[in-house]
Amino acid sequence: MKDFYPATYTDERGVENTVIENDGETLRVTIRGVTFMGPDFDRLAPSEESTPEQLGYFSLGPDSLCACRIIFMMPISIYNCGDNSEGSLKIEVRIDDPNSNDALEYYQTRIRLDCDQGEFTSSGKGRDFESELLEIQSLLPAGFYMRLCINCLFSDYSPFGKSQFGDLMCYRNKKADYLKVKNKVDYFSLGFVCDRKVQETYLCPEFERRVPGTGYRI
Repeated sequence: MKDFYPATYTDERGVENTVIENDGETLRVTIRGVTFMGPDFDRLAPSEESTPEQLGYFSLGPDSLCACRIIFMMPISIYNCGDNSEGSLKIEVRIDDPNSNDALEYYQTRIRLDCDQGEFTSSGKGRDFESELLEIQSLLPAGFYMRLCINCLFSDYSPFGKSQFGDLMCYRNKKADYLKVKNKVDYFSLGFVCDRKVQETYLCPEFERRVPGTGYRI
């Protein structure tokens, strides 16, 4: 199943309206006739069919889009005091040129949630999707939460590090074992044999609300 998000791409050469295609593992977006693909927004690489002339209209380094800003809308589900309602995330990703002396942060993410309770915006200080989504969750009134994998009881990150987006490990195949994890030592004993990696914004039918103190992460 694929999702499609209306998006705006901006760089020093101008603004382009486009659509982000997401199959749960790979992001695809076509800009100025060039298709870029990757597992994360800072790893969007041009397709092999792209010509040097086409790539001359972009800043690339190393081998992926940079010096640009991408804004898109994503519909999500909200738990609303016993009921489920619809909400949407306005996501802004800024990717600086890593070789530029003017780059403040190589990668920055800022997210705004629009739902029945109003608008809730992250600070952008955390930069990755985990930090920004958890910040928004902390702003929501009691009894409300985003029904996303980032908030799921059976999701966690590797202690060896993670990417900015889409590197969340799903343990729905080892629920009982995972729920015994209380610290890093317990987590290592689990062996990191997860069902799969998922995007923070994904949602499956086995979602359960995360309980503080469960697993390796907060």
